[in-house]
Amino acid sequence: MMARVREVDAVIVGAGFSGLYMLHKLRGQGLSAVVFEKGDGVGGTWYWNRYPGARCDVESPYYSYSFDPELEQEWEWTERYPAQPELMRYLNFVADRYDLRRDLQLETTVTAAEYDGGTNRWRVSTSSARGDEVTQARFCIMATGCLSTSRIPDFRGLESFRGEVYHTGAWPHEDVDFTGKRVGVVGTGSSGIQSIPVIAAQAEQLTVFQRTPNFSVPAKNGPLDQEFWRQVKADYRRIREDAKHTPTGLPFPPGADAALEAAPEERQRVFDEHWTLGGFRLAQCFSDLAVSNEANETVAEYIRTKIDEIVDDPETARLLKPYDHPVGTKRICVDTEYYATYNRPNVQLVDVRSAPIEEITPTGLRTAEQEYEFDAIVFATGFDAMTGALLAIDIRGRDGVALREKWEAGPRAYLGVSMAGFPNLFTVTGPGSPSVLSNMVTSIEQHVDWIAAHIEYLDANGLQSSEPLAEAEDAWVEHVNALADMTLFPQANSWYLGANVPGKPRVFMPYVGGVGAYRAKCDEVAAKSYEGFALA
Repeated sequence: MMARVREVDAVIVGAGFSGLYMLHKLRGQGLSAVVFEKGDGVGGTWYWNRYPGARCDVESPYYSYSFDPELEQEWEWTERYPAQPELMRYLNFVADRYDLRRDLQLETTVTAAEYDGGTNRWRVSTSSARGDEVTQARFCIMATGCLSTSRIPDFRGLESFRGEVYHTGAWPHEDVDFTGKRVGVVGTGSSGIQSIPVIAAQAEQLTVFQRTPNFSVPAKNGPLDQEFWRQVKADYRRIREDAKHTPTGLPFPPGADAALEAAPEERQRVFDEHWTLGGFRLAQCFSDLAVSNEANETVAEYIRTKIDEIVDDPETARLLKPYDHPVGTKRICVDTEYYATYNRPNVQLVDVRSAPIEEITPTGLRTAEQEYEFDAIVFATGFDAMTGALLAIDIRGRDGVALREKWEAGPRAYLGVSMAGFPNLFTVTGPGSPSVLSNMVTSIEQHVDWIAAHIEYLDANGLQSSEPLAEAEDAWVEHVNALADMTLFPQANSWYLGANVPGKPRVFMPYVGGVGAYRAKCDEVAAKSYEGFALA
């Protein structure tokens, strides 16, 4: 049976923060659009990441849309750092408030997107319970998220395990109860660090398998202070404007003083202040922490000392202390009682760098040194970040060239928003933009607004297509790499570089120049009639 074909102005892939706002924005410009979402509800990253303890590491007043002053006054946050269920309530509220559901097609997987140069249309193929469909659109906008393609390492024997298997990035919708169970958690990145304390409080025995320790700082989470919340609401417009021009997309600038120029007692005071304050601002409290190894080591040693103070067992504390990467070169984790969890009698830490995991067995897991029996294994092993969701779709641009082929040596994009050879295809917070180094919602809104304005410019000037010039794309990629090389970021084997995925090209993907500088560049490009784009 032939697939049904329909026509719209724009196809949007993904119904998270990016996709919902993109739909609302294009509708406001009088365009027809459809959002395809593989899940059975809105939420994007927060739809899939519903593991125990899942919580945003950005404070709730700032991790929210700013496009409608009425929305930000109407919504009430309850905690300083929003938990996954509250974020889902918020995004569902947004979907209903702006009547977005009528243009959402849920439980629909986008399998391919192919550009037809003859018609200047994208043919987007989807698969769902209602059958295979093809949607033709002038514009194809990938709102697929940076952390939406979870991955489990290819452990030998994984399919033989007779117990329960979970991945933090694809958690069941129903409650999972670990009471009385022997549980193994593999991985101590952000999702591991958030889930381990919650699982430990339930499980009879929890064994954590750590290859690389990560720097983590306390969230100091709790009910949202109502006086603070009242002040934020009264000053929201200025706060939002400030956030647009800082490096992080948050409404507080980084420290202006250099750690190496401060007296030791002053450094200690500033570190103590930011540790007590909570959140990842500790990594930005001095101006030289991201560019000087010597300066960075001062905050690294501060965190290591805190680990010694919190963790009772000296050997466990030693294993938890990172030495192989500077603070902040992997996204610093924000936790609730993570280090203290290792003081529980039912929690054990296993170093798999010295004794690697060799296989999953029918009853558990075996390392080079020992075999462990479990009722459940939780893989907190992260994502094929930033490019995984895009390359999972067979995207083909001009002359049938595949995006996977174009990105064989690493992702290449102009401004992180568009690729040469792929007319009228846009990515929200794609490689080459601040994205994961920033408050994602600030960066998402900036990208959506810029893409919508670009489309509006095309329509106002009778233009049919837009794609970056190859030389503009090359220059931007070189600029992104040059900036990264000026910092400590490349020293870490992080998912920023794709280092967690075997065979993935090692390319530093985000833009480290900061949200404010990036926004200024995008505005400059637009002001010069979209300099660097071939418009036809």
